Amino acid sequence: MGSNINETLGVWSEWFMLLAAFTYLVAFVAFVWDMASHSKAIGKAQRDAERQGVTSREGSKELVGAGSRGGSVSASATSAGSRVGNDAARHGAADGGASGPVAGEFRTTADARSKGADEFEALNYKDSISRPAARAAVVVMAIAFLLHAFAVVARGIAADRVPWANMYEFCSTGALVVAGVYLITLIFKDLRFVGPMVTGLVLLMLCAATIAFPTPVSPLPPALQSYWLIIHVSIAVAASGLFTITFAMAVLQLLQSRREKNMAMGEETKLGFLRVVPNSTTLENFAFRLNSVGFVFWTFTLAAGAIWADQAWGRFWGWDTKEVWTFVIWTVYAAYMHARVTRGWNGNRSAWLSIVGYLCVVFNFTVVNVYFPGLHSYSGL
Repeated sequence: MGSNINETLGVWSEWFMLLAAFTYLVAFVAFVWDMASHSKAIGKAQRDAERQGVTSREGSKELVGAGSRGGSVSASATSAGSRVGNDAARHGAADGGASGPVAGEFRTTADARSKGADEFEALNYKDSISRPAARAAVVVMAIAFLLHAFAVVARGIAADRVPWANMYEFCSTGALVVAGVYLITLIFKDLRFVGPMVTGLVLLMLCAATIAFPTPVSPLPPALQSYWLIIHVSIAVAASGLFTITFAMAVLQLLQSRREKNMAMGEETKLGFLRVVPNSTTLENFAFRLNSVGFVFWTFTLAAGAIWADQAWGRFWGWDTKEVWTFVIWTVYAAYMHARVTRGWNGNRSAWLSIVGYLCVVFNFTVVNVYFPGLHSYSGL
C-alpha cells in the first residue's frame, strides 16, 4: 500500500513539475509584456515633456520682444517652460543619467534622499494597478511557485528522503529556491524589472532537470545516508539561488551601464526597455548585498562538505574534482568581495566577476557532475 502511494506521488510530482514550468512560462511572457509596455509609456511621457519644454521655450523667446504689454505673459511662459524643463530634468536624473524617467516605484540615487542613495522602494501594489501585466506576472509566478513546491515535496515523500540527492532533484529544488527568494524579495524591494530574467532562468533549470537529467525515484547511495545531506546540500542550494539572482542583476548592470554611457554622449540606444530598470550603481550595490549573503552560505557549504567528507571517507580534503571546484567558486566570490571592498573594483569589473562566479557554479553543477569521475559521481545519470 505504501509503495503504491509513493509511486502515485512520484507521478504527480512529474506532472506538477511540468504544470509549474508552463505556469512560469506564462509569468515570463507577462513580465516581458509589462517591461515592453511600461518602457514604451515612459518613453512617450518623456517625449511629450520634451516637446512641451521646447514649445514653452520658443514661446517665451517670441514674447520677449513684445514690450511692456507682453512682459507679464513672457514671464508666465518662461516660468511654465522652466517647470516643464525641471520636470524633464528630474525624470532624467531618476534614470541614472539616462534619458527617460524610471518608474516611480523604483528608488534610484537621484530620488532616494530620504532613505539614502541606491535603495529600491518597497513594492507598492496600489501603484501597480496601472500596470496590470506586472501585477498578473507576480500573481502567476506565485501560483507557479506553489505548484512547483508541491512537485518537490511530493518527490521527497515518494523517495522517503530530502529531494536533492541527484542532479534532477538538485536542479528542480534549486529552481524552487530561486523563485522563492525572488518572491520574498518582492515583499521588501520592487524587483519586477528583473522578473523576465529570473523566470527565464527558472524555466531553463526546470528544462534541464526534466530533459537533460531525468532520474527516477531511487534510494540514497550509502555515502549520502547522513544528516549532513540536509545541512550541506540545502545551504548549497540556497547559495546557488542567490547567485542566480545576482547573475541576472549583473547582466542588467552591464546593459544599463552601456546605455548610460551612450546617453551621456548623446547617442541613440536600442535598449529602451532599460528605462524601467534602476541605474547601474543601484543594481551593483543591491547585487553586492545578495552576493555577500550567498558568499556566507557558500563558505558554510565548503566547511560542512569537509566535515561530511571526514565522516564518510575519513579525510577532510582529498582533491576530488567536486571539492576542487567548490573551492574555486569560493575563491572567485572571495576575490569579488575583496576587490570591491578594499580595491575599489566597482562598476563593470565587479559585474564581470559576479558573472564569472556564477558560470563556475554552473560548470560545477553540469560539466563536473557529468564528465568528471570522482567520489561525488552519484548524479543518477
